[in-house]
Amino acid sequence: MKPLHTEGSDARRDADLIVVGAGAGGMTAALTAALHGLKVVLCEATDQVGGTTATSAGTIWVPGNRHGRLAGFDDTKELARNYLDSLIGTEDEGGVRSAYLTTADEAISFLESNSEVKFVSAGKHPDYLPLPGAAESGRALGPVEFDGRRLGRDFDRIRAPLPDFLVLGGMMAGKADIKAMINRYRSAHSFLHTAKLILRYGLDRLRYRRGTRLVMGNALVARLYYSLCQTGVEIRFNTTLRSLEKEGERVTGAIFHDEGSGLIRLSARAGVVLATGGIGHGACLRAALAPNALKFQSLVFERNRGDGIAAARQVGAHLDCHDDSFFWQPVSHVPTKGGDHRLFPHLYLDRTKPGVIAVDSLGERFVNEAASYHHFVVAMLERNQTVPAVPGYFICDVRFIRKYGLGIIPPGTRSLKRYVNSGYIVIDQSLSGLAKKLNISVGGLIASVEKNNAYAATGVDLDYGKGSFELNRFNGDPEHHPNPCLGPISKPPFCALLVWPADAASSSGLATDDKGSVLGVGGVPIPGLYACGNDMASIMKGGYPGPGTTIGPAMVFGYRIGLHAKQTLP
Repeated sequence: MKPLHTEGSDARRDADLIVVGAGAGGMTAALTAALHGLKVVLCEATDQVGGTTATSAGTIWVPGNRHGRLAGFDDTKELARNYLDSLIGTEDEGGVRSAYLTTADEAISFLESNSEVKFVSAGKHPDYLPLPGAAESGRALGPVEFDGRRLGRDFDRIRAPLPDFLVLGGMMAGKADIKAMINRYRSAHSFLHTAKLILRYGLDRLRYRRGTRLVMGNALVARLYYSLCQTGVEIRFNTTLRSLEKEGERVTGAIFHDEGSGLIRLSARAGVVLATGGIGHGACLRAALAPNALKFQSLVFERNRGDGIAAARQVGAHLDCHDDSFFWQPVSHVPTKGGDHRLFPHLYLDRTKPGVIAVDSLGERFVNEAASYHHFVVAMLERNQTVPAVPGYFICDVRFIRKYGLGIIPPGTRSLKRYVNSGYIVIDQSLSGLAKKLNISVGGLIASVEKNNAYAATGVDLDYGKGSFELNRFNGDPEHHPNPCLGPISKPPFCALLVWPADAASSSGLATDDKGSVLGVGGVPIPGLYACGNDMASIMKGGYPGPGTTIGPAMVFGYRIGLHAKQTLP
């Protein structure tokens, strides 16, 4: 091991603020502090920015935001407060939840006024549960698309999306793009939209490894990174946190491993911000917080290993554990070379559409398939306590796949041979044969399909209400009647896809106050230590109100930390 290299001294600090982790929360904290005149050093463990944010939809949940108001949507912070009270209770220790609601719009407005971070109202994007105070429109914001060519050589610093969400091997596509591509031969507008996308992508590939038209989480990450570069923040890549340093009770810096210099010590006047991605793949914490000792995989970026939480606990930080420590998404296993697999998240493109059901080992439905991704998995885990439901099984017929796709299988696919041969899906000419191949109850599966077909005819799901909630209908097929989420499963061959729970983020994390300061075991702030993003315990306490549940608070508390750090300096 190389000797410890000290940068700075007692007489000169290396920075006013050290930020650890270049996801949405960390970059927002660094950007806010820098825009307020602080000298900031941002340390990232890898050679790219974005973390899990880069592979997300990039949506943020901001009640009462100005974009929604300008678009004519009637939403207020008070309604959102009622909604969260209904979802997770009225208790708000230290006013952390209240601080989020009060500051969210202010934070976004500040970033938009002072940087290249830009958002647009997502319009109609319903909250995930039909509770008092829920909104159908206005609360969700999406990042404005970004031209990656503006980054020049630094374009490669932006972590790429999940490979299965790239069209033609490297082109990003948002929800509107997908709709246009599916309907490209049905309207001139869709055809022209698709043609422009492909032309741009073709030109990009002459110079870049992937398309430079960035949308969703990639656009948000690129806008934050571009803004940091414009502001002059020092970004140190391949610099991994090892431990925090204190002088008395105050955190004054940290020790990192730099791939080029070995161990280095960095010090800061205002302190250190932890934004390393939460529990992530940290084996000990995952095992300790897993529901019913369940082993499950993660969609979190693989280099997120719980470094920030571990370092904070070594200096006395308190871990705030929630009843549900994770935020969930259902995934299928996509076979890869060497007998391994990658994860494909099932967000809304298939399971919300008419003509598919999810069943357990008894062949019985256990959930409203069009519920949010988080609540789908919550139902799966609850069912699994009494009946084996991990994995669960999506059941449909070939007609469904041709129209809507299934997982990595795109709409319009005629031959399913390679997906069957790889083991991604299971097919049989009869439901009984399919059940036997899956080793689930034959009678249960047949009964579930027959019941689904009866519900599809009437348009009413008497068991789980699929299609009766606004969120369901929003993600269903509006051209299908009488229910946009219910359709028959009747024409062989029949298909099955195994689905599993995976975490996309953590809810449990470091306890903080309303300023983002990390709390010690006694509930007292540890001076000079902050946390945001998934390192900070979620204000939602395991609840999942709507789109952008994690990124919204990450950015808002990154903003609040930047402000507070400025106020601590003379």
